[in-house]
Amino acid sequence: MRENPGRLPVPFARFDMLTVAASAIALLFWIVQPDGTGTGVALAVAGAMQTIRLARWAGDRTARERLLLILHIGYAFVPLGFLLGAAAAFGQVPAAAGIHAWMAGAAGVMTLAVMSRASLGHTGQPLTASAATQAIYVAIIIAAAARICAVLEPAHSLPLLYLAALAWAAAFWICGLLWPGAGRLSKACGARRPSRLTFKSFDLQSFDGGRLILLKARLMR
Repeated sequence: MRENPGRLPVPFARFDMLTVAASAIALLFWIVQPDGTGTGVALAVAGAMQTIRLARWAGDRTARERLLLILHIGYAFVPLGFLLGAAAAFGQVPAAAGIHAWMAGAAGVMTLAVMSRASLGHTGQPLTASAATQAIYVAIIIAAAARICAVLEPAHSLPLLYLAALAWAAAFWICGLLWPGAGRLSKACGARRPSRLTFKSFDLQSFDGGRLILLKARLMR
């Protein structure tokens, strides 16, 4: 904060509770009746409130650190999904557009965003996004955007679907193979390996199908 002074994120307050409540009501409308004026209005109101809520978190101050910025980008797909859902309820866009914004966008981006933060934190590495980590972020954002656009642009849906699939696979492939800290996780766990224990022999008596079985075992280190 000292290196990048400015406004602070607004703590969780009444507006956030109202936003969560409005979103839950809008989703209930959407589940019961996906199309219609009431559903469209409810989704639009929830989308607007979610947009305001995101703006209150001072995401503009996170541009210097991609590890934080990606969290705001991932959450941005939540209001986008509501707004696309509202447009779908009014018959302006296909209903799948909002669903992909929530699933490929919010869920997909946030999954890798949180995984990257947890991977670095639990392996004792600096909490900053390396070039490889940023490549993961770019790939998953491209995948989400392409999947949404494939619904909005049916004439170009096939190449956009190919792009979405390739970018999605690339994001998780880089995550599994090249993510800084992933290769050190086993070492970190190994460094905290429990001490070796040796147990004496013991006898165990049990019943199996009416037969008394006597087991002898010796646990060695």
